[in-house]
Amino acid sequence: MRPRALLFDWDNTLVDTWGVIHYALKVTFEAMGMEPWTLEQARQRVRQSARDAFPKLFGARAEEATEIFYGSYEKSHLAKLAEAPGAGAMLRRLADAEDLYLGVVSNKRGDLLRREAEHLGWAAFFGGIVGATDAPRDKPAPDAVDMALAGSGIRPGKEVWFVGDTDIDMVCAVNSGCLPVLVRAQGPAEGEFPGATPRVHVPDCAALADRVLSL
Repeated sequence: MRPRALLFDWDNTLVDTWGVIHYALKVTFEAMGMEPWTLEQARQRVRQSARDAFPKLFGARAEEATEIFYGSYEKSHLAKLAEAPGAGAMLRRLADAEDLYLGVVSNKRGDLLRREAEHLGWAAFFGGIVGATDAPRDKPAPDAVDMALAGSGIRPGKEVWFVGDTDIDMVCAVNSGCLPVLVRAQGPAEGEFPGATPRVHVPDCAALADRVLSL
């Protein structure tokens, strides 16, 4: 059925910031005396927020690593920010449909997330933009979903599509009772999303807009 709301992941769903993320991770790993991840390893491993991931990676030096990571990231993230193919056009089409509520739920730190949305001219499309540390718990906990929908009159449920490109997005959808929607070129592999199988798969942003607006 036609959704009432769509909540989007940010990185690698609506924007491409992998180059900046990888560079900031490289600087951080080197400062910690550790072997940096390759870009492909970063793409495969980066899922959780720094608040959740860094204590596991860096132990007692997690707070120091967080400061180094975000210090490196902030230096160039706006200059190198690029929208995912068709993302801006998709958001404009969906925003023109007055019966749809749009929001963002990301594990990028909230202030940086909103800064990027403003930079792209997209902030007005969203009723809620929620990033890491904005809610008591970060994605895949349902807290950020509740916050992103606050004030909309819409509660988490199957009429809310949670749109993303990774397993943590699908798990967040299930944890919050929303419909998991996968946006990426390749479809879900057998057994790839245990307990959180995408209910909808589309290859790109344009296809998602077509799917939603045809319902």
